[in-house]
Amino acid sequence: MEDSADQRLDFGKTEYGCEHYRRRCKIRAPCCNEIFPCRHCHNEAKSAPDCVRDRHELVRQDVRQVVCTVCDTQQQVQQVCENCGVKMGEYFCNVCKFYDDDAEKGQFHCDECGICRVGGRENFFHCQKCGSCYSNALQDNHQCVENSMRHHCPICYEYLFDSLKGTRVMRCGHTMHDECFLEMASRDKYTCPICYKSVIDMTAAWKMLEQEVEATRMPEDYRYRKVWILCNDCNDTTEVYYHIIGQKCGHCNSFNTRTIRSPL
Repeated sequence: MEDSADQRLDFGKTEYGCEHYRRRCKIRAPCCNEIFPCRHCHNEAKSAPDCVRDRHELVRQDVRQVVCTVCDTQQQVQQVCENCGVKMGEYFCNVCKFYDDDAEKGQFHCDECGICRVGGRENFFHCQKCGSCYSNALQDNHQCVENSMRHHCPICYEYLFDSLKGTRVMRCGHTMHDECFLEMASRDKYTCPICYKSVIDMTAAWKMLEQEVEATRMPEDYRYRKVWILCNDCNDTTEVYYHIIGQKCGHCNSFNTRTIRSPL
């Protein structure tokens, strides 16, 4: 009898769902009273060009009704269908009203974030200042920026805090999608789009630039001209000799600088 009950609970597991989640239920959106496979499906539909007058997003915690995909029974939010007895999601969070049959993702609910995350609770910690869960590898090993995840990706402008895509914390503490970071690097862009600090160790590149500066003689009229520069990496201001290739910070040796007073 126990095996039969387990089979009923697992009936249809991973066979239903949408492009975002495998689950055996749909949700009734309290904001528009329509039924969708998940909140992402709702938000995508309600942000379509033909939905300008009714554009809105679903608040996950507000969901009160779900529809079992196996037997089509509408009911209150719960893990097991009251009619056919199947689990509508192997993973279930009553706070987020969230269902997912792919429990291998290691879903867990973070009370501080207020949402469910993936990757295994044991692999993450919650940074109170940054206001988000980060990999254990970043504990005591990242630059804190207040609410660093509660903004839009500076490349694609998708909201990062609850994005389904992987995110990266840069050396400066700002964040963006990992795929956007790689796209930016593929175009030889190595500064944060928000604060302009270098996002990787540029020591080798700065040495090459220094050699190029030394090998490139400036015209006589500019050889002894000086300019004031601001270093994007250390925020130091320095008066240095002007060079067409670039100006090196006298404090940290970075060439990630900008002229704040031009040569006369």
